[in-house]
Amino acid sequence: MDLNKKYTPQTWPDHPETATMEGKNKFVGFWLLLAAETVTFASLFATYLALKDKGPSGMDMTASQLFELPLVFAMTMILLTSSLTSVYAMYHMKNHNFKAMQAWLMVTVLLGATFLGLEIYEFNHYVHLGFGYTHSAFSSAFYTLVGTHGAHVLFGLSWFIALMIRNSKRGLNTYNAPKFYLAALYWHFIDVVWVFIFTVVYLMGVIG
Repeated sequence: MDLNKKYTPQTWPDHPETATMEGKNKFVGFWLLLAAETVTFASLFATYLALKDKGPSGMDMTASQLFELPLVFAMTMILLTSSLTSVYAMYHMKNHNFKAMQAWLMVTVLLGATFLGLEIYEFNHYVHLGFGYTHSAFSSAFYTLVGTHGAHVLFGLSWFIALMIRNSKRGLNTYNAPKFYLAALYWHFIDVVWVFIFTVVYLMGVIG
């Protein structure tokens, strides 16, 4: 394994994430993971659409009355910005600039944590309005879909933080470069899922 070999920007490979067979194998496993994740979210979206606004007779909390687009739009912009900062991080990774990569990953983590904090605030606000998980089939479907995405955000943040701490003194090599790159790809996947949630759950919910 390439743990101790020292690289310079001149000797660093153009595509360090696939410079080794181990790195290429990681990509195979990653695409299989994303395939399973896509099926999971597709099922949750289908369930949500089937149960949207379904609840007890006389239920007064529909999507159009409940959701607040300004807050959700701000959350969306924060998460999309974090996707951009992860791109900057991978740009510096490919140029063998470890400190710059770590700095941009830290910005990504801070933005992701801000998004997660706002999502927790949103859930708490809805619960105080009486829209709890067991309020209706609609609320259960909503919290399951959006909450599952939130759990993935938390996992992505943990992945970034673990990589940053574990490799803080090791620097970049062709062993850990695929790990950073795949974590960034996973983060992009999370962002794409959120764009669908913003469109299908919030935007379509508010405009009917």
